[in-house]
Amino acid sequence: MGLFDRISRVVKSNLNDLVSKAEDPEKILEQALLEMQEDLIQLRQGVAQAIAAQKRTEQQYKQNQNESERWDRNARLALQKGDENLARQALERKKTYLETANTLKATLDGQVTQIDTLKRNLIALESKISEAKTKKDMLKARSSAAKAQEQLQGTVGRLGTSSAMAAFERMEEKVMMQEARAQAVGELAGNDLESQFAALEAGSDVDDELAALKAQMSLGPATSSNQPSLPQANEQSTAAKSPVVDAELEDLKKQLDQL
Repeated sequence: MGLFDRISRVVKSNLNDLVSKAEDPEKILEQALLEMQEDLIQLRQGVAQAIAAQKRTEQQYKQNQNESERWDRNARLALQKGDENLARQALERKKTYLETANTLKATLDGQVTQIDTLKRNLIALESKISEAKTKKDMLKARSSAAKAQEQLQGTVGRLGTSSAMAAFERMEEKVMMQEARAQAVGELAGNDLESQFAALEAGSDVDDELAALKAQMSLGPATSSNQPSLPQANEQSTAAKSPVVDAELEDLKKQLDQL
């Protein structure tokens, strides 16, 4: 393969790729419909021209046929008058017009067939254009829906990797952590409050007991006559000390001093 062939193929492939990417279905549909309508206009003009040519050919055919018939009558008249030479000239004229008429008749038959074909093609093209107009709106709607779906899918795909979405998720996690901390603090505060109430309940028992004890002590002097009294020491026994005991006590002190 030559170098120029390879270059040509690369250029064509790149151009085809660019054209494919640049094709917008909605715009292409509009352009295709415009081209079809232009073809319809040209076909209508062609049919009109063919019909006009058929009319002219038909007129020429009739004129030559009439002339052929007229010269046939002239030949008959010349023979009736006994002028055979004039009759011969009239028949030659008749032959010329008749040959022209026959040629025009063949042309006219071909034109009729061609016009019938053109008319059928015209009707078919009009039907296709009418169908294309109906499909165009439907295809444009489908194209718009497909574009919107593609754009939506692209947006959703980008959300998973975008920094904005990542920041949103981080903030969501942070809010959840804040809520968890607040709940934990609330539970701790509730437990501390319960412990305080428990301490108050325990302290109230001690206070009640202390109050009862105070009441008993305050009532002691008034009710001393009712309770048994302790034996009182004999003043005389405490005043008079035993000599033996004193001696023993002194001896003990000396021993301690010697140590």
